[in-house]
Amino acid sequence: MSWTVFPYFALSALVLWIVSAFFAWKERSVPAYVFSLTGIAVYFVFILGMWFSLERPPMRTMGETRLWYVFFISVAGIIVYSRWRYKWILSFSTLMAIIFTCVNLFKPEIHNKTLMPALQSPWFAPHVTVYMFAYALLGASAVMAAYLLWFKKTPVEEREMSLCDDLVGVGLAFMTLGMLFGAIWAEQAWGHYWAWDPKETWAAATWLAYLVYIHLRYGSSASDIRKTEAALFILLFAFLFLQMCWYGINYLPSAQGVSVHTYNQ
Repeated sequence: MSWTVFPYFALSALVLWIVSAFFAWKERSVPAYVFSLTGIAVYFVFILGMWFSLERPPMRTMGETRLWYVFFISVAGIIVYSRWRYKWILSFSTLMAIIFTCVNLFKPEIHNKTLMPALQSPWFAPHVTVYMFAYALLGASAVMAAYLLWFKKTPVEEREMSLCDDLVGVGLAFMTLGMLFGAIWAEQAWGHYWAWDPKETWAAATWLAYLVYIHLRYGSSASDIRKTEAALFILLFAFLFLQMCWYGINYLPSAQGVSVHTYNQ
């Protein structure tokens, strides 16, 4: 399967997700599930097709990682909707899918079979996959934080903070797993587990930022307004760190020609 057929799969999935979000707002859960899961299946078929045609996991370029982000943000959306019945979550996941898909449509990147030796490690695929799932969950928590800080008209409820806690807890767990996979991969590829490369430095800062959120939330309740607001702001700052860790380092002068993580440009 070639990249030229991506628009057909992508647009089909987006239409299905838009319809799913519409039914979620109408509080019709069954068709919301059906259309959402069908869209996820369509998108995943394209990812698998790319995997087979490239003869490698489609995870090398930023465009390829965006494919996984769209897939996982949609999976995270249906999981959150299933667990907490927030009808806006499918609209959010659909909006994110539209944005990242449009970037891939209007700024296509080179997708070929070339894979540098360092990326031929068996740890490459699990490292990127768990990171993308973590990014999707943490992205949902950031949107929830923005909603609670600036758009919610009534006081924050404990169940809403519990949603943020759950998203961050699971997201940080997967991020930690991804860091461990990455360390093992680095040791095999470059002979060291950690080298404070620019991306590794931002990864550590991101991980610590979410850990600060968890510690601030430990033993707190939504009735403690100061702590709640501080925790939500930390969640937003942590998400900004995450953006730097994901793709921002590609534009840092300190990373050019130095970072071993700039291979995905």
